[in-house]
Order: sequence, then C-alpha cells, then structure tokens
Amino acid sequence: MKVVCVGGGPAGLYLSILLRLQDPSCDVTVHERDPEGSTYGWGVTYWRPLLDRLRAHDPVSARAVEDASVRWRDGVAHVRDLTTRHQGDEGFGIGRHRLLEILAARARDLGVRLRHGHGTGPDDLPAADLVVAADGVGSALRTRYAGHFGTAVRPGRNPYLWLGTTKVFDSFTFAFVETDHGWIWAYGYGYDPGHSTCVVECEPRTFAGLGLDRAGRAETLRLLEKLFAGVLDGHPLTGRSPAGGGAGWQTFRTLTNRTWSRGNLVLLGDAAHTTHYSIGAGTTLALEDAIALAAALRTHAAVPDALARYERQRKADLLTVQSAARHSAQWYENLTRYIDLPPERMFALLGQRHSPLLPYVPPQLYYRLDRAAGQLEPLRRLKRWLGPRVARTVHARRMTD
Repeated sequence: MKVVCVGGGPAGLYLSILLRLQDPSCDVTVHERDPEGSTYGWGVTYWRPLLDRLRAHDPVSARAVEDASVRWRDGVAHVRDLTTRHQGDEGFGIGRHRLLEILAARARDLGVRLRHGHGTGPDDLPAADLVVAADGVGSALRTRYAGHFGTAVRPGRNPYLWLGTTKVFDSFTFAFVETDHGWIWAYGYGYDPGHSTCVVECEPRTFAGLGLDRAGRAETLRLLEKLFAGVLDGHPLTGRSPAGGGAGWQTFRTLTNRTWSRGNLVLLGDAAHTTHYSIGAGTTLALEDAIALAAALRTHAAVPDALARYERQRKADLLTVQSAARHSAQWYENLTRYIDLPPERMFALLGQRHSPLLPYVPPQLYYRLDRAAGQLEPLRRLKRWLGPRVARTVHARRMTD
C-alpha cells in the first residue's frame, strides 16, 4: 500500500509510524511545507490516559515522549489578590518542537520518507492508494473540496494570544486580572525545565479598552508583562513574529466537517475538527485520530471501508469532547457569572466548566449540588445520566441552526 501524508505535525507523523509498524511493506511519505525544525507554538499538554495509549501502540516513541515531558498534579488559580490550589489528575507538558523531533526520528528509523520544505497542493499530489490531509485547520486539500466535506467554521468571541515565557510554572496556573475595562486572564503550564506556555485571553471590550486591538507586538508584551507581573515573577513574555508585524491576536475557530473523506483522500487532526484550546486536547485528539485510522486500515482491506469505519468511530468519540470544549469556551465567555464567587467555589466551577448542566443552573446552586453529588451515589448517577442527554440535545440544536 502506498500512502502520502500531507502535513508533518503530530497526527501525520504518528500515523506514519503506526502504518510502518503494522505493515513494514507499507510505502509511506510525509510531505511538510515548512523546513525541518521550524514549528509554531511552545508547549502542548496531555494527560496520563494518552501516554498509556501511546505506550500500547509504540513503546519506543512513548518512552521518549515521557522522558522529554514535565509533569504536574496541582492546579492554581489567582483571582485579584487571592490564590487557591487544588490537586487534580496527572498532567504533562512537552515542547511542540521536541515532540516533532521525537516522532520524526522514530518515523525515519522505521523507513518513512520525510520531505520537508515541500508543499503539496491539491493539483500536484503524487499517485497513492491513500492521501491523508493532516495539514491543519487551514488545510489546502480540505479547502479545495470544502463543498464536498461540508466544512463549517464557527468563530469564537474572545481574542487570545499564544505566548511563551522563561517563568517555569510548577502547576497548571490560571491568573485572572481585573482592569478598568474588564477581565483578562492567562493559562500557564511548563513544557521543559526552562520554559512555559502562557495563553492570554480577554473579553472583546477589554481588548479594545486596553488598546490591544491597536498595539504592536512589543507594546503588547510590555502591557501583558505588567498585568501578569504577579505570576511571572519578573520573567519576560515572548511571542511569534506574525506576518504583518501585529501582535498575533486571533479568535478561536471551531471547525467541523460533514464527512471526512473523498475517494482516497481523508482528513486527520485539525484538518477534520478543532476543539477549543481551553481543554488542552488538540494534540491528544490528533494522535487518537492517527491511532483510529491505522486500526481501521489494519482491519479493512478496502480503503473506502476503512475510511468509513474511521469516520464513524472518531465522530462518535468526539461528541463528548466537542461538547466539553464548547462549554469550556462559553464558561470563559461568561466569566463574570462565576468570578465573584468565593475562590474555592470559583475554582471548583472552573474545573466543572465542561458540564452541559452548568450554564442552566445558578452557580451557587450548582456548586452545592455538585458537592452533594460527590457524597451521594444516586445524585452521581443522575448527573452522569442527565449530562450527556443535555449535551446531545444542545448538539442537535446547533446542527440545525
């Protein structure tokens, strides 16, 4: 079987690894338009269940990923001058650059051909049994056939900016700052011994009121360093240099597709779907796509049957995650509903932001019910039963809008 993968991100590289592991005769080439070693972003997050899955499918690359990761258990929230800390599930951070290095080296060792600095568009695809569009949210291959795929993009409301810092956060850190123009907040997490990712988000009125819609890159960084001085401890923020010289603010685009394949062309990772960054699942979902596609190709000899199986499985798997991502984004878009709660209650509801019930229940009441549900099994069962049904109802309504 000959496979051409367009896009050398985590999804494309990991798929190439799995295909070679399950069939060493599989001819796999990965085309990446950017030069090797150039990538965007700072660090990515994942949790223990993903690491367990990676270990089950390829212990060699899983061990290298774990060894290159930092980990944490605590979550810390700073609101005004108050701080609260809670212990949660074990989380991991790894530099995106390092993750790609590990996966690329493993792919090469298995005989995958990697072609960097080689863009492949819809009109110059080499002949192959399977073409995988793993070229991200702006996928040229998907865009060419957007009508067939039924591509839909829903823009978010809040501007956000992806930054790095030499401040090493030993916990997953949230910082909420009130300004004269409204709230602005940051999510921070370490990804190597000397660096962390810092994502800044704010309300639209705060964005305009602080002049961030007009500020250049250097001015933006200075202002944000001042606003978040309490958690940065004097460390600087660093940003990419986007085309045009702006600061790089954007609003999140939730992308979906009605179908994920066209003939022998299939979508993978962000080319197929996106989920809001506030749940930290983008890389995890991309790798899980690769696992599912490789498994479908292993169990179905006919490519169309394999692609249909892959799409059915992943769409079903994503329902809960996409619901969680939508509600997480909405929690931040309605921050003032929660921010004045006592710190421990606000942080508890921050941890519950994925719940489809939370937007429909007064926050104080939800907190008390959630505490009670944690102690009474009948209430826990009711919550588990009701939550998915609300999520499905909301999802169905969105699909008909």
